Amino acid sequence: MRGCAGLATAALAATIGAAAAQGPLPAGFVYLADVDATIAQDIRYATSNNFVGRPLAGYGAPECVLRRDVAAALKQVQADLKDDGRALKVYDCYRPERSVRAMAQWAYDGRAGAGLKRFFPRLDKRSLFALGYIAAVSRHSTGTAVDLTLIELARPRAGSFDPSAAYGPCTGAADQREPDDGVDMGTGYDCLDVNSHTRSAAVGAEAQRWRKLLVAAMRKRGFVNYFREWWHFSYAGGGAASHYDFPILPRGAKAQRN
Repeated sequence: MRGCAGLATAALAATIGAAAAQGPLPAGFVYLADVDATIAQDIRYATSNNFVGRPLAGYGAPECVLRRDVAAALKQVQADLKDDGRALKVYDCYRPERSVRAMAQWAYDGRAGAGLKRFFPRLDKRSLFALGYIAAVSRHSTGTAVDLTLIELARPRAGSFDPSAAYGPCTGAADQREPDDGVDMGTGYDCLDVNSHTRSAAVGAEAQRWRKLLVAAMRKRGFVNYFREWWHFSYAGGGAASHYDFPILPRGAKAQRN
């Protein structure tokens, strides 16, 4: 019995050791920065610069986490863009399920959210679910969806976000919105409005051109755009994917149990 107990203890220790060595991510997931550090990151849900107005639960670090095959495909997109003097910038990648629930709670909390109206200037936030801008279940929680834009390599540096500033609506002119060094797609990121529909004719010709370039670059490497959001893409390869709720921790952090 002692021998069996000793073997069981050793097996348990090996299992715990393997989990600790794995770090804060489940098997098959990676930090995008470890795959391609040249892809810019502006992880909005780890900040107050988003339509909820605060960092969301689960975002313990402003890091893009993705399934390994998805990160590898993004690396290919980045390489394709380089010769034209362009690159990618990601706004959101893997999103814990607890964060998805937090968005739903915000949408139905009964508060008008006047200070955040710049993200949905023409809508009541209670309608955002019905109109398809917020969902109870998100592909982001599988690590196979990403929100992103294009940047130009020779771009000027963007200013810093000021939580106390009165930025203009996301549908307004780029120089009136929150600071962003991405190309002008006609609306800001997370603009919950018909102008954000990828094929919207309400935005200018230059913005339409940028959107088409982004869709084409992503499609070439296996990504499909969500028609209501020019920034949202899901990876079509890899088969079925499970949803996760592990927190996003800083790179190098130890594994954390939920």
